[in-house]
Amino acid sequence: MWIDTHVHLDAREYGGDGVGVARKAQAAGVSMIVIMAVERGNFDAVAGLAAASPNACYALGIHPICVPQAQDDDLAYLRTRVEAALDDPRFVGIGEIGLDFFIPELTTPEMRAKQERFFREQLRIARDFGLPVMTHVRRSQDQVLKHLRQIRPPGGIAHAFNGSFQQAQNFIDLGMHLGFGGNLTFTRALQIRRLATELPLESIVLETDSPDIAPSWIHPGRNSPDQLPGIGAALAALRGLDVDVVRIAAHRASLAAIPRLAGLCGIL
Repeated sequence: MWIDTHVHLDAREYGGDGVGVARKAQAAGVSMIVIMAVERGNFDAVAGLAAASPNACYALGIHPICVPQAQDDDLAYLRTRVEAALDDPRFVGIGEIGLDFFIPELTTPEMRAKQERFFREQLRIARDFGLPVMTHVRRSQDQVLKHLRQIRPPGGIAHAFNGSFQQAQNFIDLGMHLGFGGNLTFTRALQIRRLATELPLESIVLETDSPDIAPSWIHPGRNSPDQLPGIGAALAALRGLDVDVVRIAAHRASLAAIPRLAGLCGIL
C-alpha cells in the first residue's frame, strides 16, 4: 500500500470533507496519509481528522508562513501538546516546520530572525521527545541544514525537495529523507526529475502536499491524496522500475523517516 507523507486535509479547498477525501484515498490504495498542522489554531482539527479517518495520522507544528502571526507562547503550547500527544498512536512527528525565504514578506531581517527562532525551538522539541521533523525548505535548503546540524532531531523529511545533489546528500547524511510529489510529473521540471531519478531510492518518500502541487494530469486543479499511486507510477517510469518496486521502497522509506507509522500500517 502507498503512504502519503504530507497532506493538509483540513484545508478550506476540501470544504470540510477531509474524512471523505481520506476515504477516497484509501479506496485508491493509499494506506496512510500524514496530516500536517500549520499553526496553533489547527492542532485540534488535524488531530480530529486523524481520529476520524482509519488511514490517517498527524503531526503538530508551526509552519513558517504562519510565523508572522504566531506568538511566543505558541511554542510553549506546542511543547505541551506534543507531550500530551505521545500516548496517541496517531501522532507521529513535528510538522510542518521550517524556513521560507521565497515569500517577500518573510525575507525581511526581522522576519528571517523570527522564522529561525521558531524553527530552532521546534527542532528542540523534536529532539527532546525523539520525534522526526517534516521540514519546509523553500529557498532555504542550506539554512535548514545549518540548524539541523546544530540541534539534530532524529531524522524526518525535507518536504518538496528541490535542491542540489550536494544538498540532498547533506540531508541524507543527517538522517533525513527527501519528499517528492506532483512536481516530478511535469516534463519541464528537469532538475526535480533528475533528482528523483538519480537519488538513492531508499532516501525518497512520496507525498502529495494536497491540496497543492497537483500532478500534471489534474493541474491546475485541486490535488488530493488519492493521486499518490499515479505519482508513484510516474517515479517508477522515470527510474525504469516496476511500480511495485517503487511502492515497497517508498513504504519502507516512509517508515524509516517516521517510525511511529509502523504501529499504524505495519512493515512490508
